[in-house]
Amino acid sequence: MKLLSPEEMDIVFTRWQTQNPEPVSELEYVNPFTLLVAVVLSAQATDKSVNIATKNLFPIADTPEKMLALGVDGLIPYIKTIGLYKNKAAHVIGLSKMLIEDFGSQVPDNREDLMKLPGVGRKTANVVLNVIFHVPSMPVDTHLLRVSPKIGLAEGSTPETIEKSLLERIPEKYLLNAHHWILLHGRYVCTARNPKCEECIINDVCKHNF
Repeated sequence: MKLLSPEEMDIVFTRWQTQNPEPVSELEYVNPFTLLVAVVLSAQATDKSVNIATKNLFPIADTPEKMLALGVDGLIPYIKTIGLYKNKAAHVIGLSKMLIEDFGSQVPDNREDLMKLPGVGRKTANVVLNVIFHVPSMPVDTHLLRVSPKIGLAEGSTPETIEKSLLERIPEKYLLNAHHWILLHGRYVCTARNPKCEECIINDVCKHNF
């Protein structure tokens, strides 16, 4: 397992920052609640499939109260094209109810409270903290889990160990946007089946592990 040196880490993130100075989530949302719902729906699904479903859902249910009024049976037709839609519908209605009853209909701004909500794990909580509250958290999805060790950004084999390693190794000035850059790199360049190494702007420093 070869890791990038601190100097090489800086090179990688400088190039990504130059290429994409202000990366944003590819999930479409209109407020903190709809981002939370979108991230819960995106588990084991593509952002594209979630955006197609929520395009019709969010105009009529953009608050916990409106979502709860839909109920599970009312929500399912909107998200039926997304994998695990029955479980996700139950989670979304459950978290809407809890937000109303326990949090004054506001999305919590800390990981502990976020993870109390149905369907919200550490990755989902980290996405909300990062995107909405601008916390330099590190949501480790399948892309980060796969490409971080491959490039040499981090070591580990679980989301928790990769998260810890990335937070320790990435220079602080890049942390807020770091997960976006790594995710986009894994999604569009360092793909699982046919990585586009010849197009990669960090191929000269990548450690090509595995």
